[in-house]
Amino acid sequence: MPPPPNDHRATAAAAPARWRARLQSTPALLALLAVWLLATLGLRPLLLPDEGRYVEVARAMLHGDALVPTLDGLPFFHKPPLFYWLDMAAMRLFGTGEFAGRFGSAVGAWVMGAALLLALRRWHAAQGARGAAIALGVLATTPFFFVGAQYANHDMLVGGLITAAVLALARALDEPPRVELRWLVAGWVLCALAMLAKGLIGIVLPALVIGPWLLAQGRWRQMLKLLHPLGLLAFAVVAAPWFVAMQLRYPGYFDYFFIEQHFRRFEQSNFNNVQGAWFFIAVMPLLTLPWSAWLPAALRRTWAARRDPGQRMALLYAWWVVAVLGFFSIPSSKLVGYALPALAPWCALLALAIVARGGQAWRWVMGGSALACVAIVGVVAWQAPRSNRALALALAARIAPADQVVMVDEYLYDVPFYARLDRPLLIASNWADPALPKHDNWRKELFDAARFDPALGRAVLRPLDPLYALACGAGSAWFIAAAANAPRVAALPGATRVYADARQQLWHVPGHACL
Repeated sequence: MPPPPNDHRATAAAAPARWRARLQSTPALLALLAVWLLATLGLRPLLLPDEGRYVEVARAMLHGDALVPTLDGLPFFHKPPLFYWLDMAAMRLFGTGEFAGRFGSAVGAWVMGAALLLALRRWHAAQGARGAAIALGVLATTPFFFVGAQYANHDMLVGGLITAAVLALARALDEPPRVELRWLVAGWVLCALAMLAKGLIGIVLPALVIGPWLLAQGRWRQMLKLLHPLGLLAFAVVAAPWFVAMQLRYPGYFDYFFIEQHFRRFEQSNFNNVQGAWFFIAVMPLLTLPWSAWLPAALRRTWAARRDPGQRMALLYAWWVVAVLGFFSIPSSKLVGYALPALAPWCALLALAIVARGGQAWRWVMGGSALACVAIVGVVAWQAPRSNRALALALAARIAPADQVVMVDEYLYDVPFYARLDRPLLIASNWADPALPKHDNWRKELFDAARFDPALGRAVLRPLDPLYALACGAGSAWFIAAAANAPRVAALPGATRVYADARQQLWHVPGHACL
């Protein structure tokens, strides 16, 4: 017997609800997030300097020593290796290209999104699965997040791991005065991975977020329990081996990485992008447009929750943002990527305000913001600013195994990557300049790296004069120079220009016997 007509109508009405429930399930949302992050990952050339530098380091490690990051063959210890290891794994699976080179950033973004989704589903059940899904959508379609996930440097990876670490530690403290050991260990492991991603901020920022938040609630006993021996052991087992191995192999590594790259860099002002203390207060709303339109509502809601014990997680998000942005406002040098560890709680506060306010305007904003994210990647892919891919491919088509590549008074990070060069380049510059260590640029990076391998440093970091001496050897020499330095190369015997664009030129110089 066929079902009554009313049953058909009920079944038809229930179908959209079932599909919405499936799309809002955790596995479906996390799969959609992965597709969203990976779909455009390889569409554009590498940007300079960061993407060219870090992706080439990963490629060099893939074909050399998998433990030691190198830049032009020299030990490069500005950052720890986790980002490079993820990129190396991707290069093994997908080949050596832009997609694999940005894989570490996409992983960090996915971890951030997954941690936020799971946290909001647990702590904000009153808003239901829909509220957590909206929060993930806000994060995923924030241009700052999306572009950071598509940009090959260490910031998004450490941001995602710090986010997961803070939320895991908060989950361990969920039922005071008890501390759940498995989540505590997970938090410490995530801190260790964050330290392997970018250094001491992997432990400093989670401590700065969780510690004062607990003390403000009078939960100092729980704070002491965070130092459980099993958690400390897990942190040491994951984080310590690589750092100890580098110190044993390269004496002076600890001083360089921990003292110079952390403490001295934090207090000095001779690094890039010097800004005032107002910087992050001004740029964070701009970086999170259009969602920051809900910022006034989020601020009012957070202020109203300050006396409500049931809103302690919202207060954690608020303090988290203040702690991270306040910490990075202290040094003179400020880069927008430093704010990424504060992005998830920022978006959580915005999303909670959106859900509380009701209405459907967020749907249109999310669609428009998603289109804007893709458009940004498309425009950058079309313009390809400062990319040297065409020059590198011209070099790769002509170079012989015995030939030498020389860069004149510059280092183009993406050329070795795109040309698939398998040995260090010679870089001609004024390496005796006493002011060289005082400026944060490519010269200082290579100059610092040479201290860990002085013999190779002397071999590859060469003076500008005599330039002709760099063409001696069994094969030809290929000189890469900007227009300002092209006359130096053009004056060499037999020099022939084989490629030129608006910024760079490639010259072939026949080899000659070394004197």
